[in-house]
Amino acid sequence: MILRDLTLRPATRDELPAVLALLADEDKVVDPASVTVTEAYERAFADIAADPRNEMLVLTDEDGLVLGCLQATYVPGLGKGGAERALIEAVRIRADRRGDGLGRELMERAVARAGERGCALVQLTSDKRRTNAHRFYASLGFTRTHDGFKLPL
Repeated sequence: MILRDLTLRPATRDELPAVLALLADEDKVVDPASVTVTEAYERAFADIAADPRNEMLVLTDEDGLVLGCLQATYVPGLGKGGAERALIEAVRIRADRRGDGLGRELMERAVARAGERGCALVQLTSDKRRTNAHRFYASLGFTRTHDGFKLPL
């Protein structure tokens, strides 16, 4: 796999089924044609696309095939000298393409994009059960600094 022929860019509306397919099941390849794009997904995608502090990014090959995705949210704050921080979520690589270095490429490009934007740090959360993902993030230089909490509404 030649990684230089990959592109990281904001997803288009036409790629929404491919993104939803990646998010549907991380253990197998889901056919984007089988995904139902609901009104809620349409609205959420439109909101992300319209917000300058949010990006649904896709990693595509030279043929435009969506190989991976992540959502980056740029959070303003008074800490870190008033610099933004990037929050990365929904990181996925096609199940049949794992082990090719695509996850590393996706994350390194997303981190570089955040740095070019002027972010002082990149943060992410990962489900406690995803120990392979934790090793992967550590290999990229991420360190465990906080415990996260969620409250479903």
